[in-house]
Amino acid sequence: MSLTEFHLVTQWIIDASVDDVWRELSTPEAWPDWWPSVKRVSLLRAGDEHGVGAVRHLQWVTALPYVLSFEMETVKVEPQSLIEGRASGELDGIGRWTLEPDGSRCRVRYDWIVEVTKPWMIRLSFVLKPVFRWNHGVVMERGRRGLVKRVAQQR
Repeated sequence: MSLTEFHLVTQWIIDASVDDVWRELSTPEAWPDWWPSVKRVSLLRAGDEHGVGAVRHLQWVTALPYVLSFEMETVKVEPQSLIEGRASGELDGIGRWTLEPDGSRCRVRYDWIVEVTKPWMIRLSFVLKPVFRWNHGVVMERGRRGLVKRVAQQR
């Protein structure tokens, strides 16, 4: 793995059904309503009936003083269990949501396998890699908290 490549894994257990969690994660345009780090999601191209082929532009506000923007194309969907997308732009790589039931709860895993492409990130990655990991953790924790509140409100 190069200094500019990251494989970050986030795991959540959400006190909600897979259906409830799927509904929220499979509608990224609504993420800014409940995920504080997501500034904007714009649908650039619609996908098929499962969303495969959809392209979205995402803009994220991080815990550090910078904004990340990239496009994400949905490349694989297994309804109620998996959404995989290919990121391009300021980050290049794969993002994969995996959901599975755990009794009445939902086990969520997010794999983020990307390379940074911003010149300053590339130049400083050998020093900042631990900071970028921490930043990702903060962004994902904000998402977990927002998702927990969102599914509770939807009940």
